[in-house]
Parts: sequence; structure tokens; C-alpha cells
Amino acid sequence: MTTPVRVPATSSNLGAGFDCIGVALDRWLTASVTVAATAGDAVIHRGGRLAALTLPPEDDLLVRGFRAACAGAGKALPGRVTIDAASDIPVGCGLGSSAAAIVAGALLADAALELGLSRERVTEIAAEVEGHPDNVAAAVYGGAVLSVRTPAGLRTAALPVAPDLVFLVAVPPFPSDTRAARAALPKVLPHADAVVAASRAAALVQGLATGDRDLLAAGLDDLLHVPYRRARIPGYDAVVAAARGAGAYGATLSGAGSAILAIAPRERAGAVGAALLAAWRAVGIEAELLRCERPVGGATVGAVRGTTHHAPLTSHNA
Repeated sequence: MTTPVRVPATSSNLGAGFDCIGVALDRWLTASVTVAATAGDAVIHRGGRLAALTLPPEDDLLVRGFRAACAGAGKALPGRVTIDAASDIPVGCGLGSSAAAIVAGALLADAALELGLSRERVTEIAAEVEGHPDNVAAAVYGGAVLSVRTPAGLRTAALPVAPDLVFLVAVPPFPSDTRAARAALPKVLPHADAVVAASRAAALVQGLATGDRDLLAAGLDDLLHVPYRRARIPGYDAVVAAARGAGAYGATLSGAGSAILAIAPRERAGAVGAALLAAWRAVGIEAELLRCERPVGGATVGAVRGTTHHAPLTSHNA
């Protein structure tokens, strides 16, 4: 059995960073694998928030990540694979539970079969399975990251985060259908809207680095996906307004929802967290609050449980 793999939760589509900016948060998926020489279907033992899943092994994202890593390394699949996994990441709520499982599966294959995959290659393989790189890159590297596809391949770079910023995520007890949320998006946008969206993405990057209130407020006010998805989340407008009223720089969907993420200065974080929960409670929804003082480190193999932030990457080509 390999030493455990640990992969953090993530929030993607961060503000105006649709499909390109993600941040690693302090919830974790832990998994290990045993490979037997005998033939047979993969076996998954799920614990924590994964226990309620009933997917067949061939559809399980841990298995898909494992198999994708083997294929990416040009190595034949081994015999029977048994994966033990547990997670405290809410499933289907926009906190990267799918990306965490895919990354964990790929890292388990790399460790168990000595595939020799770089983190850049793991990111690229996992992004191919996931469909887009923002959750995956944040899960692999930790921190806040920007991912962009270039002619040379997938490039990922660390984004600095001002030390006073606190990330608060209010998670309701219902999931969001990511496929339906993606289908709700328009196929085209007016050019003027695209110009504003580009400027807000730039504002987000600079706002994260400096903690500038006005830049963060602009950068968290998305035009590309939130306007088309917020009606799917009961109480969305009231929750966002409550967060801002309590002192948050802004609030937005985490991923495709259903969770809502707010960024606040440290001295207002307690009030913002309380306001998020109270606003949802006012519409009959009891949400769970995740408070992350800093983005956490990325995926590890054989790590001791903790939330120490890793040294940031500079940039990577995958």
C-alpha cells in the first residue's frame, strides 16, 4: 500500500477568473492504494463525505485519475487496484471534490507504479479528465493559481495573496448540477461585456496581491458565469449582499455553486461569516461555514496532516 495522498479542496472560477483562477482551501481528501497482480475490477472503499457515493468503479473519479495517469505515462494498467479514500470536502457544492479525486487517483498511480510523472504532467493529465484546469492546478500546487493554455501547453503560475485576506465559504446542504450550470452559459457575449470581464480579471489578480478593496470588489463581480447561474442558488443575492454589508470585499459563487465564497479583511471575517449564515438562515437554509485564514498547500504524498502553506511555485509549463 502506498503512503497516503492528501489533496485539498479548491474554489475555482474565483470571481472574474472563470476557468482560470483557483485557490486551495483547508478541507482534504486522503487516499491510499493497493495493487495486486491478480486481474479484476477496481475496488473503492469510501469514507467521510464520499461514503454516500455509489458510482461503479469505472465511473469513480479516483479510478479515472489512476487510469489516466497510467495512460499518460504509457504504462499498462496493473492488476486489481483497491483504493481506500476518505474526504471532508463537501461533494457537488463547488469546492473541487471532483478535481481532488482525479488528482488523488493520478498521484496514487504515480507513487504505486513509479511512473515518474512531474507535477506539471499530473496537472495536465488531471485537467484533461476534469475538462478545465483551475480546480486541478490549485489542488496540485496549493495557494492561489492562474492556469492558461498556451501554444506551448498548459502554464500555471502562483498568484500572491495579501496576508490580511480571509476566505469564507458558506456551503448549503444541497449540491449544484455542474453540467446543468455549464449548459446555462451563453455561447457568445457582447464585445463590451468581454472587455469589462477582462479588466475585472486583471483587477482580481492585483487585488489578491495587494488587498485593495476596490480592486477586489471589482474582481469578485463576475460577468462570465455568475449572472447566468445565480438564479439556480436560492438566496444567492441576499447572501452576497449580507457578506458585503458585513464588510467583505465581495462574494461570489465557488466554482459553479452551490457554495458562496467571500473574501474579507481579517478584522471583519467573523462578522462576514456570521452574516453569510444568517442570510441563508433567513431563507430557510442552514449552511456550513468554512473559514480559511490562508490558502493551503497543495497535494502531497506521505504528508503529515496539517495546513502549512507550501513554498509557492513561480510558473510551470505542463
